[in-house]
This record gives sequence, C-alpha cells and structure tokens, in this order.
Amino acid sequence: MKDENNKLEFRGGMFMSLVPVAIFFAFCIILFVVFKAFNMEALAMGGFVALLIGGIFCKSYTKFWDSAIRGISSISSVSVIVIFFVIGMFSALMKESGLSGGFVWLANSVGIQGGLFVAFVFFATCVMSTATGSSIGTMFTAFPIFYPAGIILGGSPMFLAGAIVSGAIFGDNLAPISDTTIASASTQQFRDGRPADVGGCVKTRFKYSIVAGSIALVLFAILGGIGGTYEGGAIEALSNPVSLVMLIPVVVMLVVATKSRNIFLGILVGLSLGLVTGLACGLFPPSAVFANDPENSAATGFLVTGVAGMLGTVGLVISVFGIMGVLTDAGMLGYLVEKILGSKLARTPRGAEVASVIGISLTTLIFGGVTSASILTFGPVLNEVGKAKGIHPYRRANLLDAVANSLPAIVPFLSVFVFIGSALTGLSPVAVAGGTLYGFTLFAVMVVAVATGWGRDFEGKNGEAVKQPVEETAQSSK
Repeated sequence: MKDENNKLEFRGGMFMSLVPVAIFFAFCIILFVVFKAFNMEALAMGGFVALLIGGIFCKSYTKFWDSAIRGISSISSVSVIVIFFVIGMFSALMKESGLSGGFVWLANSVGIQGGLFVAFVFFATCVMSTATGSSIGTMFTAFPIFYPAGIILGGSPMFLAGAIVSGAIFGDNLAPISDTTIASASTQQFRDGRPADVGGCVKTRFKYSIVAGSIALVLFAILGGIGGTYEGGAIEALSNPVSLVMLIPVVVMLVVATKSRNIFLGILVGLSLGLVTGLACGLFPPSAVFANDPENSAATGFLVTGVAGMLGTVGLVISVFGIMGVLTDAGMLGYLVEKILGSKLARTPRGAEVASVIGISLTTLIFGGVTSASILTFGPVLNEVGKAKGIHPYRRANLLDAVANSLPAIVPFLSVFVFIGSALTGLSPVAVAGGTLYGFTLFAVMVVAVATGWGRDFEGKNGEAVKQPVEETAQSSK
C-alpha cells in the first residue's frame, strides 16, 4: 500500500509491527478490569506508550515515527479531530439542559411502571444518546436518574441497566455527532478518495437501527418487569418537564445534518437554536454558556468544557491513527486485505462482508469494546476489501459501525460499556450484558442483512448507490 522507500522493517519480521496493538490491548485490560478506569485520557496514554515502546522493535526508530506521523496527519485523522471538537460543544449543551429529567417527568405523569417503564427508559436513552452523540456520557447521565426511578417503579434491575446501556449504544451507532459514526464514515472512501459523508451514512443506516431498536423495545416491555417490585413513592425530585423543549434543537440538528449531508451545518443550526431555546426557557443562565473566572484566570461555560471534554477522545484518535500509519507502512494492513480477499469466503460480496463481520468483531473484542478505536483500526482494512468488491462506502461504514456497536461491544469482562453499567449499579457484568438486548438484536439484524443482501448497495461510476457491481469496479479489483 506504500512504496518501498516508506516500507518499515521490524526485527523479527512484519508481525512485530503488531506490538503496539498488543500493548494497547494490555492497557485496555489493565484500565477496565484491574483499575476500573473508564476515561479516554487513559486510553490515549496507552496508545502513545504503545507507540513509544513499539518503535524499539523497528529497525529504524526515526522511520517508525515518520510513519506514525503520516497516519496522524492523514485526511481521515484531521477530519475526525475537527468534527469531534465541534460536536463537543453541542453535546455539552444537551447535557447542561438536563433532558433526562423531562423523560422521567413524562413517564411518571402517565403512570408507566414495570416493564413499560424499562422500555420507556430504553427509548428515552436512545433519544439522549442520539442528541449528545456520547454513549459513555449518556450512561453517566442516565444511570443516576433512570435506574433508581426504575427500581421504585418496579423495573427489573438487570433489564433496567441493560436498557440504559442499550440506549447509549443506539445513539453511538446512529447519531451523526457520535465518534463512531464519524470514524466509520471517515475510514470508508469513494473511488475518487473522498471520505463517505456522515449524513449519507446516517440516512442509510437508519433502517438497521430502527428495526433492531423496535425489536429491543418490545422485548424490554415484555421482560423488563421480571424480578422488579413496585415500591411507590414520589420521584418528582428527578423530574423537570421544561427540559423536553430541548428535543426541538435535537430534531432540527438531525434533519439539517442528514438533509444537507454536512455535519458542520447541522451543528451550527442545532447549537444556535439550542442556545436560544435553553436560555429562553431558563434551563441554564448565560454564565453557563461562556463566562470569565477572574479568580482562576480562566474561561468557563459548557462551550469551553465541550471542547475540553473532547481532548481525551482526540488524543485516542491521534494515537490510534499513529498505530495505523505504522501498520500501513509495515505492510500489515495490506497483508490482512490480501488474506481476506484471497480467501474462499471472500470470493463474493456477501462472503467479503461475512469475513469483515468476523474481523470487526475480533478487533472490537481486542480493544475492550472501545468501538471508536476498533472502527479506526479495522476501518482501513474494510475500506480496501469493500472497494475491491465494489460495495458502496455507506454500506461499508454502516456494517463497520453496527457490528462494532452490537454483540462484540457487550461481552462481559471485555466491554467498557458493561463495566460502566456494572460499576454504577453494583450488578455483575454478566447481568448487565444479559440485559443489553439491543446489542443482541442489532447483531442479529446485521447478520440477516449480510445473509440476504438487504441494504447492500454498490458504488456507481459517479459515486451513486446501485444494486449491481459496476464493471469498472470489478476490473479494478483484479
């Protein structure tokens, strides 16, 4: 994939280029299992340490870092970083508005209890995560409010925790401002080199998410009350009906981003409308938006914290793209692509997708359920495999994101999502994983989509989606 001048040589052979990946995996296990630390800054640190140590095994430490910098400075990396900083402000706006309190008020007002409340929590968390684009942020916001309220209203602890994790994953997969949506789109390119646009990816993946979400919603309603006991009592302290008005800027942002296929325009419109709406309804004071803190010589407000809150994620992206640059110049990514395309399984587009599902799943497991890292890692491989078969970039991005955010992301003892749910509820990781029904339904939907060809489009000569492979594509793959 690179010329011989950039070719990296490792002591012990090409497979030693995987040392940074192995070290990063070790950090995931230490952070999640041993330390129970769930923050992007620590993961980013693990990525950079992996690069520092991994370079020792390269015959030229200087060339090793030249390759890492090339990966970091790629158009995909820069695009993701810029988008993350912009969406951080919108995400912080939605958190400041306290949207979850509005959903608690709504459920309590109509008398929803037991399994119906668990299903409602899943729906509400889906909306929250889609609005904020942050699965982990949604869980830390939703668990303190929805979980105790759900226990009072007779919800099953296992399925209640699973509903919150499921809703968080739903938004992670679908939201145009989600890190995984951006990562999956940016790693899949059209034949002319353009990254897949976020709006187009979201528009075409909606059908997978809504089918899987609808099945999970019904299952939560049926199973969500098992083992729960209605305790009565008031939950008014957790309620705030006014915050529901913030759904307006969320919907507008989603519509603009999807219709225009320009995430920056969507964020501008949504952020502007959200600021006006939140201030007008008294959900936060002007000082919460942007203010001066003279005592500490610092600027404050959620616009500032929104950007600052993305620093850990951006650090992780930088380190992972650095590792990708090394693997590319070492020939490792090219080797994986050749092995997949040369296998009997990948002789057809369906077979290539099956092989990709396996690859995505294994990569997500290796990265401890950190889906953004697994998507950035396997994305370049899927990009080459998919282009060789003429599969449309939207389809590839959707397959990449959906599989990573399904079953592989909720395996007990190997999932950051499950560990957070366990830490915030006291339930066992097995119980939290077992209750995360959306992870199961989304994986099942994608298996059916791959097996039947549902939603499988191919890239036309001008980048449009067509139902049959274009001759030009087939020839270019030979």
